[in-house]
Amino acid sequence: MNDLDVTGWLQGTFDWIHNYFFQEWTLIQLAIIAGTIALAFFLGRFIERKCEARIRNIHGRPGLLRILVVILRRTNWIVSAAGLWVAYTGMRAVTWPSRSHLVGMAADLATAWVIISILSRLIRNRSLARFVAFIAWAFVALRITGTFDEAVAVMDAAGIAVGDSRISLLLLMKTAIVLGIMLWAAISLGNFTERKLVANRDLTPTISVLLGKLVKIMLVIFAVAIGLTSVGVDLTALTVFSGAVGVGLGFGLQKVVSNFISGIIILTDKSIKPGDTITLGETFGWIRSLRARFVSVVTRDGREFLIPNEDFITQQVVNWSFTDQFVRIDVEFGVSYDADPHEVRKLAIEAAGSVDRVSDHRSPVCHLTAFGDSSLDFVLRFWIRDPQSGLTNIRGAVLLACWDAFKAAGISIPFPHREIIMRR
Repeated sequence: MNDLDVTGWLQGTFDWIHNYFFQEWTLIQLAIIAGTIALAFFLGRFIERKCEARIRNIHGRPGLLRILVVILRRTNWIVSAAGLWVAYTGMRAVTWPSRSHLVGMAADLATAWVIISILSRLIRNRSLARFVAFIAWAFVALRITGTFDEAVAVMDAAGIAVGDSRISLLLLMKTAIVLGIMLWAAISLGNFTERKLVANRDLTPTISVLLGKLVKIMLVIFAVAIGLTSVGVDLTALTVFSGAVGVGLGFGLQKVVSNFISGIIILTDKSIKPGDTITLGETFGWIRSLRARFVSVVTRDGREFLIPNEDFITQQVVNWSFTDQFVRIDVEFGVSYDADPHEVRKLAIEAAGSVDRVSDHRSPVCHLTAFGDSSLDFVLRFWIRDPQSGLTNIRGAVLLACWDAFKAAGISIPFPHREIIMRR
């Protein structure tokens, strides 16, 4: 179809619209359609308010509740489709079929929109769900109105030539739709595979995460290749583009590539894994997830740091749970010279053992470390197996337990004294 054919097609379409929509029965059908939809929207809101309270009372069945809410939010269009079908059936019974054709077409379109909008809610992303619903309904609408072939011809005619290839609006739409479907299927399958690998107890957390990411990347590449091939795009024509991308990776995306490679190294050498408690610079927390570009670390105050993978390769990292979960904590304190150091050691060990988080598999120990200026200095060492629950709080709990034990035994904790001599 050339430019003249497109112009003629558009002129013919305008003439048909003018001749068809300004007929008496066409205007009557349009009035019936408008009145039915307006009444249906009024009734739909009333029905929705009546049913919403009952649906919200459903507990313990989130899947059923979600489906009912999706249907409830489309009550207006469900009632509209039902009203149009009633009007179409009544008109078919009292007049010629040609005088109800437009009402029947509106009923088909409304029914198709209800079904497509409900099914599209299977997609969690709302923006993507709306886009899919619009594309699917546009396709069905063209089929119902019988203008699909003409629309395809117009979109195919709207295009430009690029070298030996021709890029048309139809090709772009087909590519976008096919790639969207293939990528959605690949990502969904990749996420499902990743969840199964993570749940597999025979694999270590690092290996399961690495395999999941490799599977997802391969599926996405495979989906793009299949999608482009299916719409007739020659993949060899992308060699120039791939070369430009390679140059961009070499110059402008060095950090991205470095973080990606660092992520693979982290997963293969098993230096860190989800659940480990780590310290990196001023950040102390536990690892929530390992991503292709960064590591998610959650601190005790609830903040989540997204630390680039490269930092875990180039900087010093303290992994508190690399070989096991046991972590030793030292608490220093001093007591008066009037106290018996043997009794102090005994009381401190018992006080530490009385704290819940202190491990009983490795007994606490207490040592006299120095004769200070105003106190006997001790260090109390104990072990915990849950560093992700915090270090400062367990130190405080042990010190409070020692304070209570020393106070009950009459042992005082000294503080420095200063004498000021004033001479005249």
